[in-house]
Amino acid sequence: MESNNFLFQVFIYLLAAVASVPLAKRLGLGSVLGYLIAGVIIGPHVLRLVGQEKEGVMHVAEFGVVMMLFLVGLELRPNLLWRLRGPILGTGGLQVGATTVVVAALGVLCGLRVNVSVVVGMIFSASSTAIALQSLAERGELQTKGGQTSFAVLLFQDLAVIPILAVIPLLAGTAARIAVENPGQPGWAHALLVIGTVAVIVLGGRFLVRPVFRYLALTRLHEVFTAAALLLVVGTALAMLRVGLSPALGTFLAGVVLAESEYRHELESDIEPFKGLLLGLFFISVGASIDLRLLQTRPGLILALVAGLLSVKFLVLFMIGKATRLEGSQNFVFSFALAQGGEFAFVLVSFAVQNQVFGEELGNLLVATVALSMVAAPFLFTINERLVQPRFLSRLSTRDADEIDEHDNPVILAGVGRFGAVIARVLHAQGIRATVLDFDAEQVELIRRLGFKIFYGDATRMELLQAAGAARAKLLIIAINDVDKSLELVGTVQKHFPNLQLLVRAFDREHAYKLIQLGIPATAVFRETLHTSIETGAAALRALGIHAYRARRISQTFREYDEATVRELAEFYGKGKEEFYGEVRRRIHTIDELFEAERTRSRAYHIDTAWDRPKAPAPVAEFTAVSHDGSPGTGAKLGIDEPPPSS
Repeated sequence: MESNNFLFQVFIYLLAAVASVPLAKRLGLGSVLGYLIAGVIIGPHVLRLVGQEKEGVMHVAEFGVVMMLFLVGLELRPNLLWRLRGPILGTGGLQVGATTVVVAALGVLCGLRVNVSVVVGMIFSASSTAIALQSLAERGELQTKGGQTSFAVLLFQDLAVIPILAVIPLLAGTAARIAVENPGQPGWAHALLVIGTVAVIVLGGRFLVRPVFRYLALTRLHEVFTAAALLLVVGTALAMLRVGLSPALGTFLAGVVLAESEYRHELESDIEPFKGLLLGLFFISVGASIDLRLLQTRPGLILALVAGLLSVKFLVLFMIGKATRLEGSQNFVFSFALAQGGEFAFVLVSFAVQNQVFGEELGNLLVATVALSMVAAPFLFTINERLVQPRFLSRLSTRDADEIDEHDNPVILAGVGRFGAVIARVLHAQGIRATVLDFDAEQVELIRRLGFKIFYGDATRMELLQAAGAARAKLLIIAINDVDKSLELVGTVQKHFPNLQLLVRAFDREHAYKLIQLGIPATAVFRETLHTSIETGAAALRALGIHAYRARRISQTFREYDEATVRELAEFYGKGKEEFYGEVRRRIHTIDELFEAERTRSRAYHIDTAWDRPKAPAPVAEFTAVSHDGSPGTGAKLGIDEPPPSS
């Protein structure tokens, strides 16, 4: 079978992804680096399984970019952009502008023409949206200050591609391409045509998309929505090609247009399964596009360009982080996340070559530089995670704990994040004095600015607990975020303060199992999302027409049964997956039978419709709750046959 056969190439790409990515993740390298290495191996310079010609490889890569940018645009709602206009325009604009100026100045010093240097600076100013967001999400850093700042800058970079693509023809050394395609049309007229086309796409999509999708909704066919989305993508891409722009930019605009549609979520759910695969296809293509012959013939120049790009962007980003008062550890997250080149660089390089801003030789150097910087990106994340961030944690842990001047409070609260802060407010509102401890210096300063007294320190240290009065306190509430720290604190208290009563926040069911295995009563373990989830379920039942009293009985029954299940499953946790999951399945089947019996008996109940009206319920004496056969039934133990409370 010939290697240029389409099905054969699809097979090779999928095989490379399946074989390389699990291995890369097992080695701790991340999925992105796995895709890139796979691309290099199957590319035209190693095994030569795909892309014998570089042009073919880049076509595949551009298809990956096209679909990726459609999904990125689909998530960029204009109201979100407006709400984040400060950090996006401020930090993002500063990053793109500063990087362009610094790189352009270095280019001029190296002998490049001014217009070429400016274009190279704009190309290098972009960072990889796919790598940065995926890597930050994998490490749980997307919601941190550094992650959110990175997200804002990436949004600006995506939006900045539109004016960059419009400016490149104006910086071209010759207008030959424009003159051929548009005889007698000067560069400024072409730029106006580009801006006009973008305006037509945006305005037309805003006023035409909703009526069209409303009509398509009548078909009730998901594939029609997907076909309509692809039609819009292809049509917009063709319009952009007609004015000499990249189809990737067209699909990005198409996504932004669809982001305003009320059918956006349905489109996302239809296309989302392909997102990871398309991103993998793109990264494999990037790896295959790296011209290894350049590394063989000019290794010093290529490595110097890659090191220079990473260093310059890191320094620019770090200085911007300083200027925007980003805390030290988060500034490193921000700087390492965006130091590499971006996907748009390949589009911009191709467009600049087409417009004769520079030749193919320089274009190949830029593509190789950006691609290798993207290969290096996962290593930058690893350096930050394993070498840089531990230094900040070490420095933080060496800070002396605050001197605690409250030793006789009845309650000690360890951890005052989103969970503990609510507990602290409840206690404070009732006039109950509590000694509050937290190991997050930023959180401590924030709580203090709000007017609450809080002490910095690691609650797992026995001497700090002694200073907080653990020997005299009645209750210790453990609400810290770290599961391991939570378990460690429980062990410390059980060993040194056995008379201190514990109430412990559980992050999830597994955390609850471990706490119960340590001897914490199930009634003292509180899963942070359980109550909210059950309340939401009860609200859903009421919204579906079930009477309020019955919805409350159902939710209360489920809560009691689930808490009993956690207590019993804790005995099986860690003893073997088959035994554990078998017991889980048995418990699920049991609760299904329980509620089926409850539904059968509920026909004999007197329905208390007073619960559905905005007035006080009738006295308990007026209620009669019996099963259909006059006996308590199997549900009596859990309270489902009990009359409703008086309040």
